[in-house]
This record gives sequence, C-alpha cells and structure tokens, in this order.
Amino acid sequence: MEPGAPIPLVRRFPALEQISRARIGRFPTPVTKMTALAPGLWFKREDLSAEPLGGNKTRALEFLLGDVRAGERVVTVGAAGSTHALATAVYARQLGAHPIIYRWPQEMTDTAAAVSDRLVRDFDQPGVRRGLVGAYARALLARLRGARWIPAGGSTPVGILGQVNAALELNEQVEGGVIPRLDRVVVPLGTGGTLAGLALGFSIADLETEVVGVRVVPRVVGNLARVRRLVSRTARLIERRTGERIPRPRPNAIHVIHDFYGGAYGRATSAGTEVAARCLALTGVEIDPTYGAKALAAALALHEREGGITLFWLSFDARWLRGVVALD
Repeated sequence: MEPGAPIPLVRRFPALEQISRARIGRFPTPVTKMTALAPGLWFKREDLSAEPLGGNKTRALEFLLGDVRAGERVVTVGAAGSTHALATAVYARQLGAHPIIYRWPQEMTDTAAAVSDRLVRDFDQPGVRRGLVGAYARALLARLRGARWIPAGGSTPVGILGQVNAALELNEQVEGGVIPRLDRVVVPLGTGGTLAGLALGFSIADLETEVVGVRVVPRVVGNLARVRRLVSRTARLIERRTGERIPRPRPNAIHVIHDFYGGAYGRATSAGTEVAARCLALTGVEIDPTYGAKALAAALALHEREGGITLFWLSFDARWLRGVVALD
C-alpha cells in the first residue's frame, strides 16, 4: 500500500477516516505458502507488520494510540511476559508518550523472560511484584491521575477496528489472486480482539471463511461468548460512525478450540514445542512457544483432518529475540 493511501477499512467506510490512527504499521502484511509444513497451508505474516516490533497488537495500537499527545502517560496491564505490554511500551514511547505497565506473574518460558527483561531494562517498567488484582488496582490509580487506559490485549471496539481492517486487507489479497480462497483462518485466542475483528471483517466482506480461535488463556477470558460480545460492540461502533447496517458473522463462522491450552497461560506444550521446532527447521520461521506454537499445532491438526486451504495467523515477531532488530 502506498504511504498515505487509505486503508481497506476506510475505503469501505469513508466516515471512519475521522477516527484518529497512528501510522505505526506496514500493510498489507505478506501471505506466504507453507507447503513444507503441509500442502494447502499458508501464513499471514503479522510478525512483519511494523518496525521495530511487529505482531498482531500493532493493528489495535494504531487506533488506540491514534490521538496520543507527546508527554501523555499511557497505562496498560498484562502478564509478566505480555507482548501486548511490550508493544504498548515500544509504540507509546515512539509517539512521545510515557508508558506505564503493571503486570502479574505467569509460567515463564525463555521468550516470556526476554519480554519481561526488556520491559524492566529498556523501558524502566516495574517488575512483577503483585498479582492480577494488584496490577489492575495500580493501573486504576494511574487512570484516576489522568493516564490514558489501554485494556489488556487492546481488545476494545476501537482497537478491534485494526483487525476488521486486517480481514478486509486479506479479502483484497484473495480477490487479487495473491492467496487462494480460504476454508479457514486459525488464530491464537487470548483476549479475543483478533478473532472478533477478523470474523466481523469477513462478514462485512462477504467472505465465507471459518475463523478458528485456539484458546491460550483461561476459559474465563478466552471463550466464544466474549468474542461474540466484542463482535457486537465493534459492529455497533461502526454503525454509529457510518449510519450503515453492519452484517454480523453467521452462527457457524466462529469456532473456539480448547484442546491445546495445556493447563496454564504461558505454559509450553509438547505438541506446540514439536510443531515450532519443525516449522523453524523446514521454513526458517520462528514461532513463539505458547501463543503461536499452540495455535499452529491446532491449525495443522485441523488442516490434516479437514483439508482445503488453511491460513495460520502468525501473531508474534521473533526478530527482536534474535537481535535482528533493536527496540530502542
């Protein structure tokens, strides 16, 4: 897309141009055929969505930080190794704001530890001293003192607009012959914003593609009812802004897979570890050990059973872990 050109969301709904958006990302992100892993398997390379840090959170932060002011304080929360927290810190600071991140403990992999270390070392964020309730309480105090609030995962209707745009972008890639018509798109399911936005965007585009969320968080957070509420709230936001009736996803368009969770947030699984190692060996693409690995394991199992064309949503940017890019 040419610099300054309207994004697919704005081309479809010109009235949404009035919603402020920070130009953080580099879109469209590529789609890559991954026949080395399985015939008919493709990746959507959200890991390449921005510099210096890609990943699926970039799309939400473009809208959530769209009108941030230099010197403004921005507060969010997440687990100790939250990539949402890291992305918020990176782009809030890039836009001249001061990030404040409060976190709670999780089972730590090497990747989660690297994220946590960067937040403490490079962004002067406090370490993990309290639990979830304490993190939210401190964030609330910061909000009462005037800080801008970014919810965990960025999963608000405004943030989800970024994922609606991703779905419309993917539809253009399908219509342009860049990728075949899809039977399903498989994404990690955390706070639900990506799954909700893609499902709503596909419905708007009249793209009959199943969207599958692979739960990687406790069921109280990652569940179909929550995703449907996010879809409804985002659709109502677009309707208020545009005056148009927005079609909702078909009842069978969204599915959630629970079998690959592994019992705890941040806990690696043997299935995910094996798939991630095979992906790296065969394609050179690195997958994070929890969100991405669990979702890819589920995607391959589903693809083997159902066939057709499957697109895996690669939501984690591993380049900074290898020192390919610096975050500051």
